[in-house]
Amino acid sequence: MKHLSSTLAIPAVSSVPRHVAIIMDGNGRWATKRFMPRVAGHGKGVESVRTIVEACVARGVEYLTFFAFSSENWRRPADEVSLLMRLFVTALEREVSKMHANGIRLKVVGDLSRFDAKLQKLIADAQRRTAENRRLTVTICANYGGRWDIMQAVNKMIAAHPGTTEFTEEQLGPYLSMAYAPEPDLFIRTGGEERISNFLLWQLAYTEFYFTETFWPDFDAAALDRAIESYQQRERRFGRTSEQLIEQKKAS
Repeated sequence: MKHLSSTLAIPAVSSVPRHVAIIMDGNGRWATKRFMPRVAGHGKGVESVRTIVEACVARGVEYLTFFAFSSENWRRPADEVSLLMRLFVTALEREVSKMHANGIRLKVVGDLSRFDAKLQKLIADAQRRTAENRRLTVTICANYGGRWDIMQAVNKMIAAHPGTTEFTEEQLGPYLSMAYAPEPDLFIRTGGEERISNFLLWQLAYTEFYFTETFWPDFDAAALDRAIESYQQRERRFGRTSEQLIEQKKAS
């Protein structure tokens, strides 16, 4: 299915966001506040992922994207990176069967070549097993960066069209790592920071942003509802005026 670009066409808008993208921030600080090692916060954060997946299914969200590990996160202490990799393996081993039983499709996007062979195989097997599920598509962005995504798309597009020197946005779209999903309607970042940190740079062009002080391990279904309520108060104009929206409603 081809999804429309918000800069080329006006996408349909619904009261429940079709696609929610989340930066899960604050795991380490959550643990530090409780005099626990940072890694404990990451473990607790996995539980929040499960909670929000279930909440999105219940609310009719179609696509849910998590920023799990950025291309810049390799700069973190080696022991923390190692722990994050082990958590990823454990989560895949424990959760994929449940996801499949509940009709959830799993996608993992990013430069996966840096992960070890076991993790790469788990990812490939999980994606293959859940490929036909459509109740909810959960995407994990791992070793992902927005600039990496744009560059890999550009390189693939050029390779597919040798000799061509000018391209359009529409031509580039299919080569982006999340071409299978519509652009996010709602972007959530927990933990109090207000930046997008190289996440979905292309796809967030007309996304509504929601920032919360809540640390990710404390972000639950009620917190998701507050984010959706904030989203529902936004006027999504996509370059138009408020008056045009009013006239459109009168005509419909």
